[in-house]
Amino acid sequence: MDNNAQTFNTYWSGQVPFIASFAVQQLRLWVSTNPWFSGHDHSAWFDLPGESLDTLQADYQSQWSQLGQQLLTGQPFSFNDRRFSSGNWSEPFFGSLAAFYLLNSSFMLKLLEKLQINDHKPRQRLRYLVEQAIAASAPSNFLTSNPDALQRVVETQGTSLLTGLLHMASDMKEGKMRQCDSGAFKVGVDLANTPGEVVFENELFQLIQYYPQSETQYLRPVFVVPPSINKFYILDLRPDNSMVRHLLDQGHPVFMMSWRNFDEATAGTTWEDQIQNGVIKALQVTREISGEPRPNCVGFCIGGTLLSTALAVLAARGDKEIASVSLLTTFLDYVDTGPIDIFVDEKMVAYRERTIGGIGGPIGLFKGEDMGNTFSLLRPNDLWWNYNVDKYLKGQKPIPLDLLFWNNDSTNLPGPMYCWYLRHTYLQNDLKSGELECAGTKVDLSAIDAPAYFLATHDDHIVPWRSAFAGTNLLSGNKRFVLGASGHIAGVINPPAKEKRHYWTNNRVTKNPDTWFKNAEQHPGSWWNDWFAWLAGHAGERQPAVKQVGNDNYPPLEPAPGRYVMNKA
Repeated sequence: MDNNAQTFNTYWSGQVPFIASFAVQQLRLWVSTNPWFSGHDHSAWFDLPGESLDTLQADYQSQWSQLGQQLLTGQPFSFNDRRFSSGNWSEPFFGSLAAFYLLNSSFMLKLLEKLQINDHKPRQRLRYLVEQAIAASAPSNFLTSNPDALQRVVETQGTSLLTGLLHMASDMKEGKMRQCDSGAFKVGVDLANTPGEVVFENELFQLIQYYPQSETQYLRPVFVVPPSINKFYILDLRPDNSMVRHLLDQGHPVFMMSWRNFDEATAGTTWEDQIQNGVIKALQVTREISGEPRPNCVGFCIGGTLLSTALAVLAARGDKEIASVSLLTTFLDYVDTGPIDIFVDEKMVAYRERTIGGIGGPIGLFKGEDMGNTFSLLRPNDLWWNYNVDKYLKGQKPIPLDLLFWNNDSTNLPGPMYCWYLRHTYLQNDLKSGELECAGTKVDLSAIDAPAYFLATHDDHIVPWRSAFAGTNLLSGNKRFVLGASGHIAGVINPPAKEKRHYWTNNRVTKNPDTWFKNAEQHPGSWWNDWFAWLAGHAGERQPAVKQVGNDNYPPLEPAPGRYVMNKA
């Protein structure tokens, strides 16, 4: 070891304990001043056993010393982290910035695990805050410490900086970080272009009936309730990955709800309104136009929650006439709400009720851009800071991806509906109780006595798959649970022709999700094939396709995708 390395080790052997103590004190200060932790006794959280801290410090010191020697001897750096994957980061100066950053990040996360926090939510909240700080402080996020961005400045003679500023100004004007350029696609032209007609509309939704794409069709239509927190065309992107188009190709008549992008005029809409004047009304019109009283009902995400609530309300009124229900990445039992849980508590919900929910205060909207930014920050390195680097520092246009374009096409939610939903699902998990009242009756999900298909996705951070599985315990009738690979959106929108990903099946739906998974069989490709086969068994006989849409009472109003989906948040 040369003299420089010895000096380095001697210096840092005395500094590491100081750094560890400093980190603990900073966390203590952070917790004591953050309103998220008020009401908690956190005095003992930071009383770490001496040997535990000593082990952390020793490991930290050893790695720090190795990195210091690597820097002083001019050895190149290499990283598995994609933020630092280019050759520019192998240079000693920039490589050392990345290496020490990763070491410090790892140390902070290990330190968090040692804290004496027994309650789950405070621990998760503190971890979230620390992870956000870690993600934000990466050297790749700053122009002067990002060699790729600096190289691009030289190559473009400064143009990349100007372009980056223009991207930033555009995003600030919209109030959100766009992961796809607003001009990359056009709804109704590039996306949501499956032929159809709007056959009904009211102040809450439009109902689209699609033209058949096969010579014969099944008797029973597929009635689809998309999430009201996003636009319906996630299920009708481009022809090759449109679930609507694939259902039509299979011979299923399809009716699709298109929720209004709520504005000040409709800000007072309640959950009951969306049930009675939304889902139930759309189902009634679907039955009248198709002439079939027993459609196959499909709900995606919160659309599945709305659909299930509506079917329970109808069942309480004596109407159980459906052929089947398919729930795609849907919460019914909010036993574990994943990362979103860190935001939800009584204080937060009561604040929303007072400010936009009309409970002791005004009625307003929950803005779509706020929701979009929140979801993006749940995965800061994948959906936030990487775009900050590419768009603002490098001046690059995002790659045009239809899923991300849809993700940026935000929708507003009416305050009363949003607040009711927060309180009775995420906060209190009332939907499964059988005692929650809605539209003049109690919601008993067990009254839904129809064949049910549950789809969850393995890496879903919005609806954790075990929570989706818990919904199988609430419905009556025969049930099939299928687990797809990937996440909340990409795992659902997975057309068979692309032969991507895989899925698991187990014909026996057990009480315990891990028991189900242990005995499940993995299949290559898309879960759509499994669903299409199941759905065909509940679709009735095939008959010549009816080319006409609507009827005398519900004539076509305008071509799909309709006006409502065009409205911006």
